[in-house]
Amino acid sequence: MNEHEEWDTAMTGVDPSRLDDQQLMKELENIHRTRHDTLLYGSSDALRAHNGRMAELEGEYLRRNPQRPVAAGRTRAGARERGRGAAETPRV
Repeated sequence: MNEHEEWDTAMTGVDPSRLDDQQLMKELENIHRTRHDTLLYGSSDALRAHNGRMAELEGEYLRRNPQRPVAAGRTRAGARERGRGAAETPRV
């Protein structure tokens, strides 16, 4: 068994499907808060574990909230609109 196969079988926390909505949001808040430090200072193993856990938690959130609200500014069309507005704004 290679290191990637071992990683796939490693448990990195409670299965997200077993968390209630409040617990899931708390886990998401925690993992997003620690993301930057893990990326900058974590070992390869720590970053791999963080990536896996984040994907599990975010996947569960999306599964539970398929119709979540999406802010217009967070879409490609919204970004293009911002870009046009910025170009039309005169610089002082």
